[in-house]
Amino acid sequence: MLRGRNWLLSWEALLVVILALVVLVNVQLSPFYLSGENLINVFQLSIEKVIVAIIMTLIIINGEIDLSVASIMGFSASLFAWLFEQGTSPEVAVLIALAAGALFGAFNGVWIAYAGLPSLAVTLAGLVGYRGAARVLLEDRSVGGFPAWFNALGQPNFIGSLSAGIVIFFVLFVIFTVVLHFSGFGRYVFIIGNNRDAARFAGVRVRRVKMILFILSGVIASLAGLLLAARLGTVRANVAEGFELDIITMVLLGGVSIFGGIGTMAGVGLSILVVLNLRNGMSLANYSGNIQTSVVGVLLILSVLVPNLTRDARHVWQQRRHRLQDRGKEAALRPPSETETASQ
Repeated sequence: MLRGRNWLLSWEALLVVILALVVLVNVQLSPFYLSGENLINVFQLSIEKVIVAIIMTLIIINGEIDLSVASIMGFSASLFAWLFEQGTSPEVAVLIALAAGALFGAFNGVWIAYAGLPSLAVTLAGLVGYRGAARVLLEDRSVGGFPAWFNALGQPNFIGSLSAGIVIFFVLFVIFTVVLHFSGFGRYVFIIGNNRDAARFAGVRVRRVKMILFILSGVIASLAGLLLAARLGTVRANVAEGFELDIITMVLLGGVSIFGGIGTMAGVGLSILVVLNLRNGMSLANYSGNIQTSVVGVLLILSVLVPNLTRDARHVWQQRRHRLQDRGKEAALRPPSETETASQ
């Protein structure tokens, strides 16, 4: 009973309510909203973002952030396109692009985990630098004409009516849920996010954990970039530009603390549904992309502000409750006064 009450007061429960309201509004906006094709499109049109949001969840819980993910997506897609244009086998080009993502992730990890630089500064430099590298490769050209098997990865009907990206997302979501909440590595992620120094004194290999997370971030961002190239069928150097805004919003709106140490994959999953359905509803209402981006920006601010205010209020309430309990115990243990003794 207590667990049920705690869940009703949780951030995840609030996200369920918000999601229900968004769905109800979308149903009123369009009779086609609940069609199977539209519900699949809700995921399909942003599947690359939600794939990267999975690993971003672990990085932020670990007390770090990766602003370079969208630029790694763009560089990997551009590198694949450039190699294909130069006559490289598409299969080899895919492997090289994934390796480049791992290399960029490792580069970020070395500066953050071993040099001790702030992840905000390192990955912000990566955001600019990796995007610049993509522009060097393709300049202002658009490259397409990829093999049919590659383009098929980004289209529906890969398995039933689902694309390869949607299948990969669900597989990764299950894997990382198990890793984060039911493995020793996941416990290390939380411990380091709560207190890095205490984790180090407790024998946790902090540097190794951070290095693994950033390498995984680079590989998954690279994979998402390739899936985006397959879905679009052509690649330009600015592909995936600005995706980091939606990715970080999905994670923070899911209840993950920007300061680290707090968060659940369930909350991020609900947040993904909220953001994607909200964007879908605005599209059905013919709101422009700029308005949609502005709304996501407001959500990003609220996702940082509201959870912290809620936690502060809960902390104050708990402290007040403990003080009242302590006063009650003191009153019960206090000896009766002379007046009370005389009256007896």
